[in-house]
Amino acid sequence: MNAMRVVSLFSGAGGLDLGLKTAGLQIIWANDNDPDAVATYKLNIGSEIHLSDIEKINDDQIPDCEILVGGFPCQGFSQANLKRHAGDNRNKLYKYFLKTLRNKKPLFFVAENVRGILSLDNGKAVSKIKNDFKRAGYELNVELINCADFGVPQSRWRVFFFGTSKKISKTCSLKMPHQTHAKRIQNGFVKWITIREALKDIPEPSLNNKLPNHIYSKYKVTNRNFTGHRRTDPNKPSPTILARGNGKGGVCAIQHYNNHRRMSVREQATLQTFPKTFKFFGSLNSCYRQVGNAVPVKIGEIIGRQLICEIRKLKI
Repeated sequence: MNAMRVVSLFSGAGGLDLGLKTAGLQIIWANDNDPDAVATYKLNIGSEIHLSDIEKINDDQIPDCEILVGGFPCQGFSQANLKRHAGDNRNKLYKYFLKTLRNKKPLFFVAENVRGILSLDNGKAVSKIKNDFKRAGYELNVELINCADFGVPQSRWRVFFFGTSKKISKTCSLKMPHQTHAKRIQNGFVKWITIREALKDIPEPSLNNKLPNHIYSKYKVTNRNFTGHRRTDPNKPSPTILARGNGKGGVCAIQHYNNHRRMSVREQATLQTFPKTFKFFGSLNSCYRQVGNAVPVKIGEIIGRQLICEIRKLKI
């Protein structure tokens, strides 16, 4: 099998891309408009990423590929955004993903978003997106998954759009594999990985260590029962690692499982399954944001292996 070429839009720090690359796929071109995220990507993954606004990229700047991936910006779709509405300009950025899909006509595509996209405008938004993808020539599998069900030590619900070109859909059908983990051991499932298990080998930031980005927000820990202000249960997967999409308003870091401080960037990156050697570039706020916006690396690797399985069916 020849190496399948991947183009990645809205790449961020590269969680999804690193997972795909680990699985054996080849990232040939990537893009993001965040200078810090691009610097992080170049430092850890490769120089194939380009810093620019997707609106300003000409079609001929993007190479042909067999696989197109992207987590188009989701802040307008998020359930945490109380002002979300169908006309939010950020919700329209998926059209640039769609434009690239129509122009490059890859065999497969993977698009990721928050679960709030399913209920936006009473479901009309996701229906339109699905119809757009189908009219572009793709069969779809749309799946809402909890990343904890796949070995990520974090309760993180995300929607994935898996597209297979109608040209090959009689042979292939890209979708998420069956889950491997569950709340309790049953029916062959492995138990969810808890936050305490995931972070047990990471020392306190105040102790001597060489871990990159092991710094944390000194924002006071309070428990007011709303996002970012709840106690963390050490015996469960971490709550969703969050991001401030526009870089304003300060960080929203989750509490450590001992509930004595906010987690460090390194700890939250570990819960996003980034390697401990992965270094994030930028201010504390920027690093937290990059981590929170990422697709867990492990999820990217699982999807990468699924893509390889489907590609092998084509015998190319």
